[in-house]
Amino acid sequence: MEQWRFLDTGTNSPAVNMAIDEAVLTIHSEGKTKPSVRFYDWSPATVSIGYFQKAEKEIDLARVQKHGLGFVRRATGGRTVLHDKELTYSVVVSENHPLMPSGVTDAYRIISQGLLEGFRLLGMQADLMNPEAAKFVEPSSAACFDAPSSYELVVEGRKVAGSAQTRQKGVVLQHGSILLDMDAELLFDIIRFPNERVRDRLLQSFYEKAVAINELRKQPVTLEDVKPAFREGFARGFAVELIEDGLTPEELELAEQLAREKYGDADWNFRR
Repeated sequence: MEQWRFLDTGTNSPAVNMAIDEAVLTIHSEGKTKPSVRFYDWSPATVSIGYFQKAEKEIDLARVQKHGLGFVRRATGGRTVLHDKELTYSVVVSENHPLMPSGVTDAYRIISQGLLEGFRLLGMQADLMNPEAAKFVEPSSAACFDAPSSYELVVEGRKVAGSAQTRQKGVVLQHGSILLDMDAELLFDIIRFPNERVRDRLLQSFYEKAVAINELRKQPVTLEDVKPAFREGFARGFAVELIEDGLTPEELELAEQLAREKYGDADWNFRR
């Protein structure tokens, strides 16, 4: 059975979290590491925006600061995510790996199998969003969980895990959020809307489109409860053995540089 790395890098700042993802991608592109699955957490709770979003147009940055939230732009696309009370994962693997299809949507399907297995191990019935059905689901706000994309995880039609993907240097990086609990009021307080009436209407609609794990369970789970399930889920989904590992000295050095010079810099975070 093929062995991949399992990295649990714990709690980090928004800049460091995004820097580690890019550093792992870069060093893997140089053939120095095996494919990896990484789990991580955020301090403080953080608003992340997709690479193509316009920060000041879509996000009320004064309210982000008022709530004491972190802020960072991802290297991946997609919409706004509030990283709080969730398990965040990332998968880094070469585009040329036998498991990886050439198309982005098909790669989502492969990686999402690991998430699906994780939910099953928690005793939950989740499904992959059908690509044909996804074509007819339009987001009504800048929030990521407002609409599922092809092969994202849904429970009874409501999105429970959101992911984003980029391909750089011949490597696939997909990362995403698995919601344990959800503070939709806080999320919608930092997203810009034309007026309060529109905000309230879209917030009510959002509750019908997104759901967190602990809303679906009689017995709530914690971050430490779900990690083993999703670690095993990814191992089963990829049919690999996940070997516990740490970041290499090169990855650590590059991540520190990227956190300082890129993800912690206003030129990157507010560029659009």
